[in-house]
Amino acid sequence: MIAREAVELNPPVEGQPASPARTPLRPVDTTSWHAQIPEDREMLRAAAKLTRDIARARPEIYWPDMLVSAALGYGAVAGAILVHSTVLAVALGLFAALALYRALLFIHELTHMHRDALPGFRFAWNLLVGIPMLIPSFMYEGVHAQHHSRKRYGTIEDPEYLPLALMKPWSLPVFALTAILLPPALLIRSALLVPLGLIVPPLRTLVWERASALAINPRYRREKPRGAFARMVFWQELGCSVWAIAVLAASYSYGWRPLLIALAIVSLTAFLNQVRTLVAHLWENDGAEMTLTAQYLDSVNVPPPALLSPLWAPVGLRYHALHHLLPSMPYHSLNECHRRLAAHLGVDSTYERANYSGLVPLLGRLVRGTLKAR
Repeated sequence: MIAREAVELNPPVEGQPASPARTPLRPVDTTSWHAQIPEDREMLRAAAKLTRDIARARPEIYWPDMLVSAALGYGAVAGAILVHSTVLAVALGLFAALALYRALLFIHELTHMHRDALPGFRFAWNLLVGIPMLIPSFMYEGVHAQHHSRKRYGTIEDPEYLPLALMKPWSLPVFALTAILLPPALLIRSALLVPLGLIVPPLRTLVWERASALAINPRYRREKPRGAFARMVFWQELGCSVWAIAVLAASYSYGWRPLLIALAIVSLTAFLNQVRTLVAHLWENDGAEMTLTAQYLDSVNVPPPALLSPLWAPVGLRYHALHHLLPSMPYHSLNECHRRLAAHLGVDSTYERANYSGLVPLLGRLVRGTLKAR
């Protein structure tokens, strides 16, 4: 399975129709470094061959990690609401944001995990994390796969790509800070817009196409769900709507303070994820189709000895470039995958070129790119 995915250049997207002709975000500069990079077949073969034995998702790691992260996060949220000390409340809020951030990012694992790999894990995650945080798994499933398609990555059809390094400098803080509005927007979506969509079909279509995917490309329009996926969407939407309405009703009856504190904590979580997104890629492609090797080099690893990357890029996302080579590799195996590939391919290899030292240098590179693009 891993060997196939490591070399497959255009993986199919479940439930998606054939793609129309692609239009670049700007006229494509065919002399750019993206268009000139051929496939590094040695790296692709090594990625498949050297890691096949550690490609199984281990339930004894997934379940405790997700459950403990969620429990710690919710416990800290309750503490931030109940304590009287402002300093302690802020400290608990920061801890809650980090713990819930880790729990939430298991949604990324769910998009790549075979449905039979961890029985019950998807249901449990949605029940304990996705629905309470109003980000059920359908918002990423079927969407993220398009980001991994060679034909879509970095093009107008990629829901998770913008050429941020080629945009105006002010676009970066706007991009990061708008994430703070995500939690109240999700509350309005589930409590108001989704129920209204049951009686106003055009609104239902609009909400699905424009507000039902974890996407950053404003031109992205989501296709209508079908079959078993549509049934899953129905139940997850129902759960989110019931929860959102109940939360608003309880806040109206007993006071808004707990909800406002919880929204502030989840807004911080969303902001952390948006900052991580800023450095998940170099964002230097302007619409050209890219080889898998070029996608890898446009993506980012922040391996050891970087100490803080597990906090701002948890659940394996510190190895985002490696993840683009091995999309179905479970997060707990990525560190060993990195160790094996780095040792096998050496410091002068293509593989080494996607490894960076930390968050701040990557943000600096991105800012310098926007200054050059002015």
